[in-house]
Amino acid sequence: MKILVVGAGAIGGYFGGRLLEAGRDVTFLVRPERSRRLAEGGLTIRSGFGDLVLPNPPTVTAAALRGRFDLVLLSCKAYDLEAAIADFAPAVGPDTAILPVVNGMGHLERLDRAFGAGRTLGGLCLISSVLAPDGTILHRNNMHGLVFGERDGVPGRCAAIAAALSGAKLEPRISAAILQEMWEKWVFIATLAGINCLMRANVGEIVAAGAGDLAVALMEECAAIASGQGFPPRAEALDKVRALVTVPGSPLIASMLGDLERGAPIEADHVIGDLLRRGGQGSHPLLRIVHAHLKAYEARRNRGN
Repeated sequence: MKILVVGAGAIGGYFGGRLLEAGRDVTFLVRPERSRRLAEGGLTIRSGFGDLVLPNPPTVTAAALRGRFDLVLLSCKAYDLEAAIADFAPAVGPDTAILPVVNGMGHLERLDRAFGAGRTLGGLCLISSVLAPDGTILHRNNMHGLVFGERDGVPGRCAAIAAALSGAKLEPRISAAILQEMWEKWVFIATLAGINCLMRANVGEIVAAGAGDLAVALMEECAAIASGQGFPPRAEALDKVRALVTVPGSPLIASMLGDLERGAPIEADHVIGDLLRRGGQGSHPLLRIVHAHLKAYEARRNRGN
């Protein structure tokens, strides 16, 4: 199976690197500067599951992309989706499956418009990883799950994809309810990123400030929107989120806070704004405050201040 991994950052670089380590036919679609750095210094992963250094991994830039691929693993930030679609479109043929691991749900609608309904799988990843300034991928937790499934619940192409992913140092899993799982992850990401960015603090610091209840209240607002969209989070999923955002001393933070603190672009509209929009006229006061806080950051950043 020919696999095109769009991006070689913290997510795409990790999963693509593990597949290359296992001998799979993987090519990274990257920007010219990233291609140059990978050619010169290789792809490096630091992980509790084993470190990895891949000298000069296979890369291609959008200008040089030729031929069709069987699977496109899309790992870009949501705000880069439009550019990514234009870049990888030449790789999509009649039988290509697109597997996005992008936050939120809006990307599914956009990919359907670009490539037709039925081409794009549902997907999510369960991993905490960051790209260090020198380009090293730092895997920060003990999970590296890649969950995917047909959005109508029928297995379809998933068995062949799972076979291609198996045997590598990652944990592929086919889900018969991938949209449910994606909504539950969205509730988690919106809750964690929202409370981290609003308080400019990690979970342990928020709990120490006596504000753990605000994280739970934010989770409940997000869950109410998911329920209104026909995907009420399961009790066990909510219990897990509640536990994660109320642990005393926890260093847990969402990557959005790191992006905000270094003045980088953030997924404000994709993770928070789109969720709020789908909530319609319902009362979501905490979510509104979070969104306003992030939009104020973006306004200041856009002014260059």
